[in-house]
Order: sequence, then structure tokens, then C-alpha cells
Amino acid sequence: MRPTFRFVSAATIAAMLASPLAAQQKTTGPKERYEMDAATMSGFAAMGGGKGGMGGAMSMMFGGGPDNAIARQLFLRLGSNEVPTAPPPKGDHFFLPPAKLGKSVPLISPERKTGEYSPEFERPKGRLLLYWGCGAKAGPGQPVIIDFAKVAAGQIPPGLFSTAVPVIREVSAANSRSYMEWPNGKSDKMPSRDSSLLGAHRIASNVGPDINFTLAQDYMPGLQASTAIQTDGSVMIRWSPLQAATGYAAWAFGGMDKLERGGDIIWWSSSDAKEFGGGLWDWLPPSVVANLVTKKIVMPPSQTSCQIPAEVKKASGEMMIGNLNAFGPEANFSYPPKPAGNAPWNIDWTAKVRFRSYTMLMVGVDFGGMGSGATGGGTAEAPAKKKKCKGPLGIPLPDGAC
Repeated sequence: MRPTFRFVSAATIAAMLASPLAAQQKTTGPKERYEMDAATMSGFAAMGGGKGGMGGAMSMMFGGGPDNAIARQLFLRLGSNEVPTAPPPKGDHFFLPPAKLGKSVPLISPERKTGEYSPEFERPKGRLLLYWGCGAKAGPGQPVIIDFAKVAAGQIPPGLFSTAVPVIREVSAANSRSYMEWPNGKSDKMPSRDSSLLGAHRIASNVGPDINFTLAQDYMPGLQASTAIQTDGSVMIRWSPLQAATGYAAWAFGGMDKLERGGDIIWWSSSDAKEFGGGLWDWLPPSVVANLVTKKIVMPPSQTSCQIPAEVKKASGEMMIGNLNAFGPEANFSYPPKPAGNAPWNIDWTAKVRFRSYTMLMVGVDFGGMGSGATGGGTAEAPAKKKKCKGPLGIPLPDGAC
């Protein structure tokens, strides 16, 4: 018995020494955090110099169809735990010439607005009809109907919007002692369509050491999608797969022209789980996207089509406006490198670069046959006067929605 006892004791000790608690590496920092969000817009979303919107879509009448339209978006955020050596906080992101952004772009702190602000509020009218999931017909329990009058009175239905799909911003003014961003009031010109992010990047500021990293990942390709009304009244969305995509999400709005008259507004999401989360319109880490794919909230990267149910198209009327979002990869950097073993890791800075590609969906609109992104019957004359875009429940619509 004694040898057995000695063996068990030795095994127990070895297990304790190998436990996560014993092997845990202590880390400090980072003192600085940098975040780059890079997007590729295609089709109607890229019209109007990459600013999207219905006005941009109208500009195709004078500049050709949207088939090959590509535009770039880039958003930069720098947060630091330190105060500037000489206020205010400021910095520069230095690019290589292929970025087509000049030698650098300025990072500055946003101006803090003071005083009282009373936003205009207009009591909504009509109803919001929620549909979800890909398929020729709407699933059971659809639509969920939201009466705007009851919402305005404070009667918001429970569970209307879940938090399963977060909007992730790791760098913000709220979690930084010093914060800077671009675009800003000093510089806001987006990159040109032939811009490239490949190669060396340097961020210099007065709130910490320089940040240096080299990108091997460039902007994602443009997402090419088409819509076609089917004989059963549904709408088929098809797209060419992107090799770098980690998943896809689509949404569509209908009945926006009826809002002022108190008509029904239609909101459809490709999620099978009745999810309308803001993160579905944004950048998301590959790990988060992979988890959402397993929950059928995001379509897998192998999927290349999705059917908007016939009930959605019928309720929407002549025109529907939507979006197809392809989530992409991300690149992460830190300094100094992580030491081996259990040596403390004192991180000076981290940098994260996130990618996505998205396109605008136009259903039931005919611009004289220009552009394959809007196909499948129905014609709509261009409005004589541009109307102000409004989203249901005051939800801000992303670029290219209106």
C-alpha cells in the first residue's frame, strides 16, 4: 500500500504544479490601445463618393451603374491611460503611399458639447412589423407587431431587442483617460477606392510611445449581390462568396414611404433567432461571429443565398432597402512581445485592425436597366424631392440604408 500512496501523492503534487493557477502569467497594461475599422462598400452603398445613401444611388444616373462601384471606409481610435505631455491630446497615423491618404492623418479629441440640448422628437405613427429568417414563407409567430403609439407612450414590448449581438468598441472616450479619433472635424476624407493598407503603420501621439505594426491583410473585396423577385412573391438574395468572410448577415426595410402617413414599416432580418442587434450591422470579431453562426443568428461563410419571405415583400410595397454585411478577419498586435514562461508581461500598447465588406440591397427599383444589384420586376420613379430618412423607433440606420 505504501508505494501506491507515494505514487498518488506525487501525481497530486504534479497536478497542482501544472494547474492554471500556478502557471498563470501576470500582465499589466496596455497603456495605449489602438483600433482600426476598415470596410469595403460596393454597389449602391458605394455611390456618391463612398458616403452611401439614396442620394448616392441617384448619382448613378449620371455616372453609370453601381456594378463596379467600390468605396473604402476607415475609422481610427486611440485610447491611452496617460495624460498628454502637452494638452490637448493629439497624434498622427502615418501611412505608406499606397494608402492614398497623404503622409498621415490627424488624430484629435472630439469636442465636448456643453449646454442643454433638446433633440427634436416627432411622435411616431403606424406600426412596425418584424420578420426574420431566410425562406419563401415567414415562420411561425411572425410578424411581431409593434404599435408606435404605444411605444411613444412608454409601452415598449419586453424582449424587443436582445443583447446577443453586441456592438463592440474596445477603444472609446468612456474607457480612456486620453482619447483621439479620425475622421474628425479637421480631416474626414475617406480613402479612395484604390487605397491599400498593406505594409507598415506608425501611430505617434503625445499620450504614449509610438505604435508600430505591419499589416499583411488588406481591405476585403467588394461584395457582389443581386436580388430577384420570385414567382411565389419572395425575394431571392444571391451573392458571390468572399474568401475572407467569416459570416454574413442581411436586413431589409420596407414601407418607409408610408411612415409619414402612419402606415406599417417592415423590418426583416436574416437571423433565424429573431435578432435585430446593432452588431449585425457592424464589425465583429471572428470568434463572436463563429458563435453567432452556431446559434443561426449569422449565416455561415459557405452560404451564398437567402430568401426574403413573400409576406415581407407584400407588406413592404413597391420598394425595399436593405444591406448585406460580410464579417471579416481581424489582425492583433502588441508590444513588447509576450515573454515565455511565467515572466510578467508588461504591455505598452495593443493594436487591432478589423475588416468587413457590405453592399446595399435595392428591391423593386428600376434605374433604366443600369446595375444588376436591383433586379426582379417593379419600377419606381426617382422622387422629385429627397425625403428625410427615418428609422423605426428612432433607430439610426447605417450607411447606405436611405
